[in-house]
Amino acid sequence: MFRTKTNGELRLSDAGTQVTLAGWVQRTRKFGGMTFVDLRDRYGITQLVFNEEYDAALCEQANRLGREFVIQVEGKVSERSNKNPNLPTGDIEIIVSRLTVLNESLTPPFTIEDESDGGDDLRMKYRYLDIRRNPVRRNLELRHKFAFEVRRYLDQQGFLEIETPILVNSTPEGARDFVVPSRMNPGQFYALPQSPQTLKQLCMVAGIDRYFQICKCFRDEDLRADRQPEFTQIDCEMSFVEQEDILQMFEGMSRHLFKTLLGIDIPTLPRMTWADAMKYYGSDKPDTRFGMEFVELKNHQPDNASRERVESLFPEGFTVFDSAAYIGAICCEGQAVLTRKQIDQLTDFVKRPQIGAKGLVYARVQEDGSVKSSVDKFYGAETLEALRDKMQAKAGDLILILSGEDAMKVRKQLCELRLEMGSRMGLRAKDKFSCLWVIDFPMYEWSDEEQRLMAMHHPFTSPKPEDIPLLDTDPASVRANAYDMVINGVEVGGGSIRIHDAKLQQKIFEILGFTPEQAQLKFGFLMNAFKFGAPPHGGLAYGLDRFVSLFAGLDSIRDCIAFPKNNSGRDVMLDAPGELDPSQLEELQLQVNLRQD
Repeated sequence: MFRTKTNGELRLSDAGTQVTLAGWVQRTRKFGGMTFVDLRDRYGITQLVFNEEYDAALCEQANRLGREFVIQVEGKVSERSNKNPNLPTGDIEIIVSRLTVLNESLTPPFTIEDESDGGDDLRMKYRYLDIRRNPVRRNLELRHKFAFEVRRYLDQQGFLEIETPILVNSTPEGARDFVVPSRMNPGQFYALPQSPQTLKQLCMVAGIDRYFQICKCFRDEDLRADRQPEFTQIDCEMSFVEQEDILQMFEGMSRHLFKTLLGIDIPTLPRMTWADAMKYYGSDKPDTRFGMEFVELKNHQPDNASRERVESLFPEGFTVFDSAAYIGAICCEGQAVLTRKQIDQLTDFVKRPQIGAKGLVYARVQEDGSVKSSVDKFYGAETLEALRDKMQAKAGDLILILSGEDAMKVRKQLCELRLEMGSRMGLRAKDKFSCLWVIDFPMYEWSDEEQRLMAMHHPFTSPKPEDIPLLDTDPASVRANAYDMVINGVEVGGGSIRIHDAKLQQKIFEILGFTPEQAQLKFGFLMNAFKFGAPPHGGLAYGLDRFVSLFAGLDSIRDCIAFPKNNSGRDVMLDAPGELDPSQLEELQLQVNLRQD
């Protein structure tokens, strides 16, 4: 056998036993006539001892070992005189009697340590070395356990795991598809699935009743920390259910995951309407680890997030506020101590192009309760004290105010400011979890690019039954039977009750601008299936990568994916995507215009 034990399991109780170990050389240290080698595998590190006094040739062989050499040793477990309390195996060492070099190694391009000296690009290029590092390996182990517990929970709840095709047809209303040319059908293309949405609905028509799949999905969209061109989804669907059934089922799954993997008991998840999420947090995925909710000081643009018109707290006199349709503010507890320089930094923050605010107004509540602000010359003490009372601000608090002509745009700007202040105030700890359901999303959102209403989720989402009459008169105000699970300001999953009536589905397609012919061409297979007795059904999908990265406390999902893409969508290890051989293009009957440098 190559090994009788792993490098993480030997303890003091094993002293005196003969063992065979194998692994990679983490480091070597020579002290006088003795050489110490740390041997590493996936399970841990064991210290090896070579004594020149007992076997000079063996010790000399050990002195020639380099980092990441793959070796096998035989020896006796001995109590360690200089114990290492930071290692599970720190009470023992191996007195080596035989050493075999199984494979030599080049010097790695970065240190295989918890805190590596390799940058992101270098570690991605040599990802197989990066995975040897404990932090990355632990993330992959957590991912494995997470997927295992998902399967265990859903199996116990009667779900069947069913694989759906990877080569499907291209569908509109989503992100860009990755397309695959068909050699056997020249001029025609498959698409890689953005989601198995229609297929899992067909599983419900087929009588499966409870379906799930941990599946790969693909979207050709711009990347950021929580996006990859290919990602893993926990895809689920249930028949004969209403929204409440689904929320209860998957809240139970989340509670199981938190308890099993993190030892955390999460409370019953609160529910917040989309309208309230936008009104008080400026986001449909609010971070509720801390308060600092928005207070509307003026709102002359009643919309889906706020039906009532709010008159301005401020009398006329300050042009910026006078011309604004919306004024919103947050109260930052204890932050009146910020210097003018720090507030200027916040002003620069909200004026960045990514946020787009024109400026920032602030007011400090003094120790005596009086208010000093950046707009003192426009408003008297009475107005500023009314502001203090409206914000429920105390002595030492700082009020930050944004305004503008578009209420929704200002809310989103205020959301970024709130999150920035939450970070600066230490209110967004990664080991603290705040979960909630966001419900009652709008059915549609207006696309300036398309100049039409677009489905906020997807075109198979059912409207709220009480809102169905509005489809004919005011479709923009229709609410969807849709829901998202949000954890720490991250949307980890979402779904909806689906349309199971072919006539209602046809009406939705009409509102979205599809002609009957276009709807039949793209979705005829689903609409025809509905004619054969489709049950009421609904479901949701979780982003497994996002969920695991939250559990691991990561800033990016890349570190819980074995072989991720970089921010340009490239796999720098495989050097993909790449060019095809001309003969392959000819087989596919494709022509590619190559750039001439």
